[in-house]
Formats: sequence, C-alpha cells, structure tokens
Amino acid sequence: MPFLGQDWRSPGWRWIKTEDGWKRCEPSSSELEEENNRLNDISHAVILDNDEEIYNADCEFASKKRKKDHFRNNAKSQYFYGEKWIYVHKESTKERHGYCTLGEAFNRLDFSSAIQDIRRFNYVVKLLQLIAKSQLTSLSGAAQKNYFNILDKIVQKVLEDQYNPRLIKDLLQDLSSTLCTLIRGVGKSVLVGNINIWICRLETILLWQQQLSNLQMTKQVNNGCTLSDLPLHMLNNILYRFSDGWDIITLGQVTPTLYMLSEDRQLWKKLCQYHFAEKQFCRHLILSEKGHIDWKLMYFALQKCYPIKEQYGDTLHFCRHCSILFWKDYHLALLLKDTGHPCTANDPNSCFMPVSPQHFIDLFKF
Repeated sequence: MPFLGQDWRSPGWRWIKTEDGWKRCEPSSSELEEENNRLNDISHAVILDNDEEIYNADCEFASKKRKKDHFRNNAKSQYFYGEKWIYVHKESTKERHGYCTLGEAFNRLDFSSAIQDIRRFNYVVKLLQLIAKSQLTSLSGAAQKNYFNILDKIVQKVLEDQYNPRLIKDLLQDLSSTLCTLIRGVGKSVLVGNINIWICRLETILLWQQQLSNLQMTKQVNNGCTLSDLPLHMLNNILYRFSDGWDIITLGQVTPTLYMLSEDRQLWKKLCQYHFAEKQFCRHLILSEKGHIDWKLMYFALQKCYPIKEQYGDTLHFCRHCSILFWKDYHLALLLKDTGHPCTANDPNSCFMPVSPQHFIDLFKF
C-alpha cells in the first residue's frame, strides 16, 4: 500500500493517457484498470492483420496529434496546475532526480490569478521585467508561451482599468529592446523557438506600446468628496506615503495645491533617506542656487547609481524548512490555518521568508 501523506517524499499522483491527453486519477479508482484494458484491446486489434489497417491507424493517430498540437498552439490560457507552489531543488537526491528550472517555476506558480490581485500586481510586473532583461532565453517554449499570455492579460487589464500604465510601459520598453537584440544577433545566442515567432511577438509588443501611448485617463464623475476637498495636512500625509518619486511628480500635476506640496524639500529629503545611505549622499551632493541641497535632483541622481528599496503589497514566500516557493493566502491562513503548501515544520510561520523579484531570479541561477 503506497504512502499518500502530504510529505513531499510521497510517490505522487498516478496518470493515465487518454485520447484527450494525460489524466490524473486516484490510486484507488478503477479508471486506470479500465483504461489499461481498453488499450490492451486496441493493441490486440492492430496486430498485423494487414498492412492497410496499420497504415490507416497510423494516419488517424497522426491526424489527431496535429489537431491537438494546433489546439495547444492557439490556446491563450496558462497551463493549469492544481498546486500553487513548487519545490526548489538544485541538485539530485535519492528522492528527487534533476533540478528545478526558472521556466518550470514560472509555469507552476499561478501568475495569471496573481495579476488580478492589486497587492500582487506590481510584484508580477517587476518579475516579468527582470526576466525580460536577462533571463528571457532561459525560459522553455511552454514558459515563453505562458510569459506572453500573462503579459497580454496585464496589458488588457491596464487598458480596461487604467491602473499604473507607466510600470507597463517600462516593461514593454525593456522587452522590446531585448527582443531587438536577440533577433539581430540570431545564431549568436540561444533563442528557443522559430525566428518568425519572435518577430510576431515583437510586432505584438509594438502594437501594445501604441495602444498604451494612446491611452487617455477618463475622469469618473462623482458627487461625493474628491481629493481636492481634503485638508492640506491629509494631502501632505498622502504624499509622504509614496515610495516612488515619479508617483509624487504625477500626483503633483493634478492640482496647483498638490504641485506646491510635491515640491517640498522635506518630502524629498525623507524619500532620499529612506532609499539611500548617508555615504551615498556625500558622493552626489547637488546644491541649488540658494546654496541649499536640492533633494529632488539628488533623488533622481542617486536612483541612476544605486538601487532603490522595493515595496510590494504581497510577495512570493520561501519555506526554509521545506525548500518550497509558494503564494501565501492570508485569508486562508487565518480561517483554515492553511500555510499555502504542505509544510511539515512544527512552527511553519517561523520558516517563511518573503522573496523579492531579484531573489526569485537568483534562486534558479546555478
């Protein structure tokens, strides 16, 4: 009797091959026996009766395979996996053979649902941007398809909801630059897939960029309280909550009052102190005409030289005890005490570690 616990060392699921593809079945179910009996009957029926029957069977099988491949190539949905976690192993062990790749992790983790959550949206976009800059050629063919399908959903979401278009424009700009370099240097770098497919993807990206450049923010008419009706101290507190200088500048363009508050020296000083160290200030001192430190210009000068701190509403988590990468659903964790993965630790919460987008990429560098 096999051991079917939640431990990652369990034998796993059993699969049977049907006409519609591989299907997962329970070990105790009778589907496996029925399928095996059906396959045995077919195999006995095709035993060298004559050459014509064998030829017809081969043609029918090839026709079904072409239809299945055509359906998979035209599919716009992400490959489905029941679990939203993946075991990160970098070497072979007695229980597991091989290692986990970036493309496999990208397929297994549920990024299609993550972009619908406003807490995880920026995290997924930043991760796609890092992959576009350096790790695009590391993805397999299936992972590339999922990558561009998720990117398509992101663009459509931005066009519908008008949420953070500047972040998506930066992502598409980096991705188009990478694709242009790969297409021009074809043969010099490892490019998975046909060159014509990459050219079509580049044309799609250019179309997305044009759609985003023509995007106009629509003003929703609301008879209630607006941002301009708030007192100055509340508007000032809102500006102090921002961690990105470009967001402060964008909000300052709404009204003259917000522009005046966005030019406050103390606001930009706090922003510089949050992202950068004092030693970095001394190397890039920028003085204004009155002899004071221009903190606004210093922020953008330091941003070009040093990385800024990243803030996300929700991130992927890594369990140090189980070596599993997963999404942690806080609502299920509170209601059902679900950790998000089959953890065997006595105190699972003490083993969890948030994973930044760059750390996610580093986990699969060997």
